[in-house]
Amino acid sequence: MVLLDFVVGIPSPKLHVPHAFKPTRDDRGWFINPIGPNPWWTVLAALVPALLCTILIFMDQQISAVIVNRKEHKLKKGCGYHLDLFMVAVMLGVCSVMGLPWFVAATMLSITHVNSLKVESDCSAPGEQPKFLGIREQRVTGLLIFVLMGCSVFFTSVLKFIPMPVLYGIFLYMGVSSLRGIQFFDRLKLFWMPAKHQPDFIYLRHVPLRKVHFFTAIQLICLVLLWTIKVSRAAIIFPMMVLALVFVRKAMDLCFSKRELSFLDDLMPERKKKLDNGRNEAGEEEEESQKAMEAAAAASSVQLSVGKTSDLEIPKQSGDRTDPSEIIILDEMSQTPVWKALTLKTETL
Repeated sequence: MVLLDFVVGIPSPKLHVPHAFKPTRDDRGWFINPIGPNPWWTVLAALVPALLCTILIFMDQQISAVIVNRKEHKLKKGCGYHLDLFMVAVMLGVCSVMGLPWFVAATMLSITHVNSLKVESDCSAPGEQPKFLGIREQRVTGLLIFVLMGCSVFFTSVLKFIPMPVLYGIFLYMGVSSLRGIQFFDRLKLFWMPAKHQPDFIYLRHVPLRKVHFFTAIQLICLVLLWTIKVSRAAIIFPMMVLALVFVRKAMDLCFSKRELSFLDDLMPERKKKLDNGRNEAGEEEEESQKAMEAAAAASSVQLSVGKTSDLEIPKQSGDRTDPSEIIILDEMSQTPVWKALTLKTETL
């Protein structure tokens, strides 16, 4: 697309890049005075917005790290939550002194990176679905990504020809491709999906559909509210609104039971839930079948043994009975026509 845009000469907006490796403003150097011409009390006044930024950066970094290190990714190497946060804190200090933009873990880019490193089994039989084996854990792709990012400052003469719609299309594709498997997006599609076409989600088995829609509507309202605050002049309170979602989640305990929330808002992935639910159902069926067998064994209190003379020998209730033709049976069974006929035949013999 970039080559086509360059050959045809489409007047599309291009990526704006500097022409020289220097600070963007001529009235400043590489390092910034923390106080500058501002009065001393601005340092104390900056503590409140600094606290808000700390909350936002911490939550953004840790949420991205938790998503990447989920158990279903089957990562073999240990997690480095503290080390990652320490490196982010150090680089934020360096960026602040040099007047550079802050950076944290990019959620969509991180998810896309993990998805690109998935390893699946080869399909040998027709119709067989590939089986997820794990993540190809290595440091080559991460190293090359940041090396190319650093070298981009020397490629400004080429990068200035990239149309902005191409970049928007790439970012849109990365965002949409990352939505697959997210429960919130799956529940959004249920609003316009008939009941007979709904997938076999585990939460649809245990939670009423109206409560599923109610839970999704609450999440959608919170998302729209956060986006509205972010693009408005009140964006300074955006970290506090993100923190307020904790109390919103706590208030949901008044509208939903703990069992319903365990299916709608649990960290366990959908596939793991289905496996556990299947094991529990199999265990319950096995337990019920065992109880039925024990009950059947207890009900068979009448034991018949056939001898050489084809006479029926029934266990006797007392020792004074010596006639082998006497039959000792339960009261309920003695009322059946079969046992009555058998008793009558024995008496005639």
